[in-house]
Amino acid sequence: MQTDVSAGQIEQFRQQGFVVMEGFLTAAELQHWREVTEAAVRQRLGTSSLNNQADPDAFYAQVFTQALNLRDIHPGMAELIFDERLGRLAGLLAGVDGMRVWHDQALIKPPYGNHTAFHFDDPYWSFYSHQAVNVWVALDDATLANGCLWYLPGTHLEARFELVPIAENLGDIFKSYPQWKKIAAVPAPCPAGSAIFHNGLVAHGAGVNMTPYRRRAMTCAYMPDGSTFNGQQSLLTEEYFNSLHIGDRLNNEAVHRLVWHRA
Repeated sequence: MQTDVSAGQIEQFRQQGFVVMEGFLTAAELQHWREVTEAAVRQRLGTSSLNNQADPDAFYAQVFTQALNLRDIHPGMAELIFDERLGRLAGLLAGVDGMRVWHDQALIKPPYGNHTAFHFDDPYWSFYSHQAVNVWVALDDATLANGCLWYLPGTHLEARFELVPIAENLGDIFKSYPQWKKIAAVPAPCPAGSAIFHNGLVAHGAGVNMTPYRRRAMTCAYMPDGSTFNGQQSLLTEEYFNSLHIGDRLNNEAVHRLVWHRA
């Protein structure tokens, strides 16, 4: 795994909200990530929760197959997600002293799959932060043809925490941020084994998959250590959610493991 990060990459991340790291995984590591992800997704799809395939013909189900919190059900995935090196990179890019895992999810865009509308991540979660980080690991080549990610650079510097739902219309986010319609979207194609780190408040989407092949990615969201509960349940269990009060620190090690700290 390529764990070095340059001053230029840190600057790009903080100013534009994302950075692409090609050659992040070795060929052997990429194959391992693929095998573990496929096995964990099969296991998750065998349950009735934490996947979006209850109605496989729905628009969103055809955006991608989404399988969440695979680390909780697959030891091999837990080993990948809890890798301190990932948390360290996220922390260095964001400029924080520690990172906890918020959630992980596999996102597999099907052949001829639908687009992903522009959105940002953090307003969906149970904490608000300007330093949350998502890592998106490409398990297949991500291209303009098969629905690579697109970013509206710099939008994380202006985004608010109010939720703008992901809808079928690609540009619904411009109803809340009309000034962003003047920003030229930047594509982020990258070969398999690359990683894209992006801020939890940068606006991003993905194109349609115009190929007969899947486009697979494994992702993990990192929460800065010290983040506090904002009142939203998101992916919290009912029991844990009911135990929290707004302002409580989300530091339950069994739920949000601290994977890296500068100390």
